[in-house]
Amino acid sequence: MDDEAHEDVFRDSRQDVAAAEAEPSTPQSLSPTNRLAFTDIDFLLREELRPVRLQLELLKTQMILDEHGIVSTVVMFGGARIPAPQDRARAATPMLADLSHYYTEAEQFARLMTERSIASGGRDFVICTGGGPGVMEAGNKGAQDAGGKSIGLSIVLPHEQAPNLYVTPDLCFNFHYFAIRKMHFLMRARAVTVFPGGFGTLDELFETLTLIQTRRMKRMPVLLFGREFWEAIVSWQGLVEAGTISAEDLDLIRYVDTADEAVAIIDAWVPQEDI
Repeated sequence: MDDEAHEDVFRDSRQDVAAAEAEPSTPQSLSPTNRLAFTDIDFLLREELRPVRLQLELLKTQMILDEHGIVSTVVMFGGARIPAPQDRARAATPMLADLSHYYTEAEQFARLMTERSIASGGRDFVICTGGGPGVMEAGNKGAQDAGGKSIGLSIVLPHEQAPNLYVTPDLCFNFHYFAIRKMHFLMRARAVTVFPGGFGTLDELFETLTLIQTRRMKRMPVLLFGREFWEAIVSWQGLVEAGTISAEDLDLIRYVDTADEAVAIIDAWVPQEDI
């Protein structure tokens, strides 16, 4: 049925919210039990309502991305601590300072992919980051510099600030649940790029690989920026030699060092229909 032609026979919930706010102040009307359930924050934050909150986090982002017509994304995972080249002198370690060139590559990669996104009408290849600093900031900045939009999927953490200033404001989301956030990273993904990072980046990488390896998700390009970094951090061949993964599983990842290399692989990728 056409939504525009559909006329709801029930009273609109917004009308009842307005009516409830206009009630005379009495002990009864001011009682917490008199609040409409869906406007009662104390009620919604109860432990028993966790399943409802999980559903709300899933639905809010999904519905808004649908409303913006976004069909596919290019995901950029990477460290929040990777400095921009101009800030490398303030990096906590010399190695972190050396990794600053990946900020530049992330920015350039996002710019190139956003040019493709604009050509699709802004529906496909939309850059999606975690919305924070470092590599995430570089991705959103590159998209903005190209004149396109980008998504930021932030999460409330005690030690991080507000989302970076380059995320498209209408596509800036905030999460409480890591699991739902990671679902949204991958639900529309056409490719996943992984830049040097820490625990969070490793978690996102291995969740992606697990879903593809177990065929819970279609195979797509998983591009690791920086062979030297990743081979020092993860003993991929050691996993094969131990027998905990198959040699063929290493085909799930590709190493790249530059934005141009990554874009070339994505451009040449032929999607597989079977899961």
